[in-house]
Amino acid sequence: MTEKIFDLRSDTVTLPSAEMRKVMAEAIVGDDVYGEDPSINALEEKCAALTGKEAALFVSSGTQGNLVSILAHTHRGDEIIVGRKQHIFAWEQGSAASLAGVSTCVLENQIDGTLLLEDISNSVRMDDVHCPVSKLVCLENTQDGKVLKPEYLSEVREIAYNHKMATHLDGARLFNAAIALNQPLQAFTKYVDSVQLCFSKGLAAPVGSIVCGTKSFIHKAKRARKALGGGMRQAGILAAACNYALDNMFTRLEEDHQNARYLASCLAEIPGIKIDLACVQTNMIFFDVNLPADLKIDFHKQLKAQGVLVSSMPNRMARAVTHFGLDKEDMEEVASIIKNISLIFAAKAID
Repeated sequence: MTEKIFDLRSDTVTLPSAEMRKVMAEAIVGDDVYGEDPSINALEEKCAALTGKEAALFVSSGTQGNLVSILAHTHRGDEIIVGRKQHIFAWEQGSAASLAGVSTCVLENQIDGTLLLEDISNSVRMDDVHCPVSKLVCLENTQDGKVLKPEYLSEVREIAYNHKMATHLDGARLFNAAIALNQPLQAFTKYVDSVQLCFSKGLAAPVGSIVCGTKSFIHKAKRARKALGGGMRQAGILAAACNYALDNMFTRLEEDHQNARYLASCLAEIPGIKIDLACVQTNMIFFDVNLPADLKIDFHKQLKAQGVLVSSMPNRMARAVTHFGLDKEDMEEVASIIKNISLIFAAKAID
C-alpha cells in the first residue's frame, strides 16, 4: 500500500486552498432569498459580465443549473435535443423528464464531442399535433475533455434559431475550453441563450455553479430554483469561494492541461495501454488496457491498492482527470505505478 493517494477520479475532488478558506470565513453575507447577500450579488454581476449576458443566478450545483435552465426554456410536453454522452442525459437521473416534464431526443456524440449538424436539423419535430414541440438544443463544453469550438456553436445556434429554438450550454468545464483555445468566455457564450458554469471542478471551490442569460430567463430560472428547494440564505460564504476561484484559479487551468498531456504521453509508451493522444485536449485522459474483462476489474482494484484512483467508465475504459493539487512529479509517479501493474497483468493474461 502506498501512503500517498493520487485521486484522478474527477476534478471535483479538489480542495479549497488556505487563501480560499480565509476568504470564505471573512465573507460579507446577507439573505439571498431577499436578494441581500453582497457576495452572491457580486458573483452574479461578475459572471454576467464575463459571459456577456444580462443577468446570472447562483445555484448549488451544475445539475441544478442545467435543470432550472431547461425549466426556464420549456413547458411540460416540449422536447429537447441532447447528446447521449452529455451530463444532462447520462448523469442527471433523467430529471429533464421526471421533473421538467420534457422528452429528450438523444443524438450520438461524435469522437470530437460534437453532435452532427445534420442530425440536429433532422431531429427538429414538424408542426404536427402528434409531435412534441422542439424547444431547446443542449450542448456540453468540454465534452469528455474535448473542446467544442465557437465556430461550431455558431452553426448550432443558426440551426436552432431557424427553427425558433433556444440553445443551452452545459459549461461545467467551459473554463477549461477557454484556456485551451486561449479565448475569453464570451467567444463561446455569445452563441448560446443560456450557459451554466461550475466552480467546484477545476476552479477548486467547494460548492457552486451559476447560470447566465437574459433577465427574463433568469427570472424564470430563479422561480424554478425556488421550487426545487434551491433558495439559499447566507450563502455568500460559498459565493466568496467562487469569486476567489474566478480571480485566482481560472488561469492556472493550463497547468492541469499540461499535466494531462504529460501523463497521456507516458501512458502511450506503456505496452498494452491504448490511448488516443489527439483526444487529450484539456484535463481528461481516457485509456484502456488490453486485458480480458475480468482482469480489467482486477487491474482497477490493483491501481486503487497502489494509491491511484481513476474512474471506471461504462465501456470499461479508465478516465483520469488532472486538477489542482497534483503536479508533474505526481504524474510521473502515477505513470510508473500504472506501468508496473500493466506489466504484471500482461503476464497474467499470457498465462
